[in-house]
Amino acid sequence: MRVMSYNTRDFQDDVAAAIRVIRAVDPDVLCLQEVPRRLLSPFRVASFARRTGMYWSGRHTGSGGTTILTSLRVQVRESRHHRLRVARLQRTRGYAVIRVAPPGCQPVVVGSVHLSLDPREREQHAREILTTVSHGEPVILAGDLNEGESGRAWQLIASPLRLVSSPAPTYPSAHPRRLLDVIFASPELAVRAGGHVDLDPADVTAGSDHRPVWVDVVAAPLTSADARREQRQEELSTRITEEQVAEAEVVAREATPPATPEG
Repeated sequence: MRVMSYNTRDFQDDVAAAIRVIRAVDPDVLCLQEVPRRLLSPFRVASFARRTGMYWSGRHTGSGGTTILTSLRVQVRESRHHRLRVARLQRTRGYAVIRVAPPGCQPVVVGSVHLSLDPREREQHAREILTTVSHGEPVILAGDLNEGESGRAWQLIASPLRLVSSPAPTYPSAHPRRLLDVIFASPELAVRAGGHVDLDPADVTAGSDHRPVWVDVVAAPLTSADARREQRQEELSTRITEEQVAEAEVVAREATPPATPEG
């Protein structure tokens, strides 16, 4: 399962070049930072996903421009977007989380993060994300930390997790001098450095001011007990969804005024 992280700078650069970069890497899970958040943003993100050949759950309001796309090679069990509190007049911050697995494999929790420019907020947000992102399952955190390994937020994340992406600088994309874009993973996850991809240097520079990073995760197979539990959860989710749809249809019918007879 290939996991990629990419800061796309609110689609202000050459979007076609960014899409070519993504298609070349061909990820199963794409953690994005700085996607559009305001007017027409759902349409723009959905269009971007479609052009990459990937799929998007939508509803990224409040996530501070973070979201996650997936390929059909994996199954998404859950998708969430969270808001983080920031100081007044600061850029909104948040993070996106999915629970995902290749067919027949144990789920992994993947988070896309973009930390603040303020070091105190970065530390506070890192603590909150680590507290809420997982409930006992393996975790991958990917994104733009806006600081290096000497930063407090980086050190907090590196305590339960380990850096698995390349240590090469990622910013700015034309002449990288700083490592801001990273992928961390739980110690129990088997992760290989992302295989070589022949990216067009012009596309890398034109697509964003950040370079992408990626790794290959070896997902563990489901045990029989895991498979039964996943099946029960899926059946419960399906039943709840069907009940919600039925309830919504009843409400819609009750809210519809009766037709007025003609004549």
